[in-house]
Amino acid sequence: MDALTIDAVLAGELSPADLQIHAETLRAQAAVAQQAGFAPLAENLLRAAELTAVPNEALLHMYTVLRPGRSTYAELQQLAETLDTQYAAPRNAAWVREAAEVYQQRGLLKRNLG
Repeated sequence: MDALTIDAVLAGELSPADLQIHAETLRAQAAVAQQAGFAPLAENLLRAAELTAVPNEALLHMYTVLRPGRSTYAELQQLAETLDTQYAAPRNAAWVREAAEVYQQRGLLKRNLG
């Protein structure tokens, strides 16, 4: 923590990776939240821990794909499969699969205009 100074930033001695949280930290925070009775918070922290393995560019793409009206049901299912297999993120994959079902029920999927 002592290395995190304005001078270090201005000198180019720090990179974004120096400021990112680690999966282990998030899992430890999830355990504390679970023990304190905050199960939903614990689950969110565990999903966040999984996402530390996903490159930032992929995360930004996923954010766009998950916006209502941007993806078909099949595209959301493919995103879930990618999370599951490529990034070993089963909690996030399940969340995307659930979102795909909700989007389908509420008419929030991409409409084919052809």
